[in-house]
Amino acid sequence: MGSITSALLSAGSAMSVFERSFDVIENNITNANTPGYAEQVQSLEPLPFDPSQGLAGGVTPGPLLNTRSEYAEQSVREQDTALGNALQRSNDLGHVQPLFDLTSTTGISSSLNNFFNSLSQLTVNPNDEVSRQAVITQAAQLAQNFNQSSTGIAQVATNAATATTDVVTQINQLATQIASINQTFQSSSQSQQDESLDTDLHNDLESLSTIANISIIRAGDGAYNVYLGGQTPLVLGDTTAPVSVGNSAGATTILDASGNDITAHINSGQLGALIGELNVTLPGYQTSLNTLAQSLADTVNTTLAGGVDINGNAPTTNLFSYNASSAAASIAVTGITPDQIAAASAASPGGNGNAIALSQLSTAADTQGFTFTQYYGNLGATVGSDVSSAQQDHTQAQDQ
Repeated sequence: MGSITSALLSAGSAMSVFERSFDVIENNITNANTPGYAEQVQSLEPLPFDPSQGLAGGVTPGPLLNTRSEYAEQSVREQDTALGNALQRSNDLGHVQPLFDLTSTTGISSSLNNFFNSLSQLTVNPNDEVSRQAVITQAAQLAQNFNQSSTGIAQVATNAATATTDVVTQINQLATQIASINQTFQSSSQSQQDESLDTDLHNDLESLSTIANISIIRAGDGAYNVYLGGQTPLVLGDTTAPVSVGNSAGATTILDASGNDITAHINSGQLGALIGELNVTLPGYQTSLNTLAQSLADTVNTTLAGGVDINGNAPTTNLFSYNASSAAASIAVTGITPDQIAAASAASPGGNGNAIALSQLSTAADTQGFTFTQYYGNLGATVGSDVSSAQQDHTQAQDQ
């Protein structure tokens, strides 16, 4: 009778194992097209066999295994990090590039040419009111284009700052999700875990790696510990250490849960790109544009001050005004009138001596050793090169 009971128990156990195995197979088929899913295998463990002790042997479900390669997953995450970085830079800097289009008929490059052409025309008719007004009109258009380009850069920076806050929020949300999955891993045996947890976890890790460079260490209890920038704990088991956005001396910073600056550790992903844009790239463009605007205004104003107006008087009003802290954004034409344009030299009132000096500024290397046009061309080339590099990186990351 005992042997029959043992046989029945053994058969029942075997049926249970088969049922579990078929469930795993069915789950694999159902999730064959689920992004991030890895095929799983139900392992089997032998039961002790000793008839004298009533142990009928057989098998029992062991740990649920999957075919996922953590080495391959790490490679995927590294590519995701590079792709996130390149895509963010390509998108953001792509909005800056039109502001420095050297072929545009309405931008700074064209306005510089039009302004100096008006000064050249003034040398032909130095006392003509229309020619004098043309100088003021073209100067105003040039100043407006400086303003628009500066505002455009500032808008991209504002958008990048908003995006930085958004991705940091995403980092903390993903950290919470990963910690929740870790808690499930820690509180249940591997054979009892929901097969979808592994997929959800790795999808979260991939999403996180797109945002920032991370490193991962799997603990003995099955939990995944995540370190932001390779050093800062973000997820430890079932606990998280949220990060936040800060500001130090005008620079965007990322702070850990204790308020420590960890910005230097984040060098890739979307967040790495945004930090680089906000702290280096965009301020660099703005500084160069300010340098050009201030140099132009100072050089023209100084040259005008050396001549005399239509009445033979020394000028009392500059052509350009600006705020030294934001020259490109603030440059404007003053309330100067046509008769106040100092086209003549002090030695020859009524002549065109100073108009000639003004027109020659177009070929003078007065801005860090470059002419105004050359300096602006160099800035435009830098922007173009940065955009091209980001686009190439994006294409390369997509192909890998």
